[in-house]
Amino acid sequence: MFLRRIARPLMAKVKESTGIVGLDVVPNAREVLISLYSKTLNEIKAVPEDEGYRKAVESFTRHRLKICQEEQDWEEIEKRLGCGQVEELIEEARDELTLIGKMIEWDPWGIPDEYECEVIENDAPVPKHVPLHRPGPLPEEFYKTLEVLEATTGKKIDVPESREPQLKQ
Repeated sequence: MFLRRIARPLMAKVKESTGIVGLDVVPNAREVLISLYSKTLNEIKAVPEDEGYRKAVESFTRHRLKICQEEQDWEEIEKRLGCGQVEELIEEARDELTLIGKMIEWDPWGIPDEYECEVIENDAPVPKHVPLHRPGPLPEEFYKTLEVLEATTGKKIDVPESREPQLKQ
C-alpha cells in the first residue's frame, strides 16, 4: 500500500511537450486547474446572480472543476473536457479571472442613477430626435411576381402600404 502511494506519481505519464510554441508543460496541471477554478467560482460571486455572464461562467467552471476533481490523470481530464490541453485550460482560466475583474470594474449590468429611459408606446408619435428605421422599398421583381400570383390564383394579395413604393406604369 505504502509503495503504491509513493510509486504511483512516479509511474504517471509525463508530458514532454505541449506541441504549442510558447506554452510550456505544467507538471501539476490538475492542481493548478482546481485552484484556478475554485478562485473563479469565488470571484464570480461579485457579479449579480441574475446576470447571464455569471450563470455561464459558474456553469462551465463547475463542470470543469468537477472533472478535475474526479480524474487524477491529465490525459483523462483533457479527454473528458474536450477543450484542449490542460495547459491551454490553465491559460483560459487565468484569462477568465482577468475578465471577471474587468467586468466587475466596467459594471456593464449596472444602470447609473441619473440614467433616464424614454419609453415610446406603439401608437405614440415618435420624437424628432429618434431616427425612424423604416425598411426600404421592395424590389420591382416582387411586385411583378405578386401580379402573376394574383392573376393565376384570382385572389388579391394585400401588401402593407408602408412598404409599397410607387410602381412605374
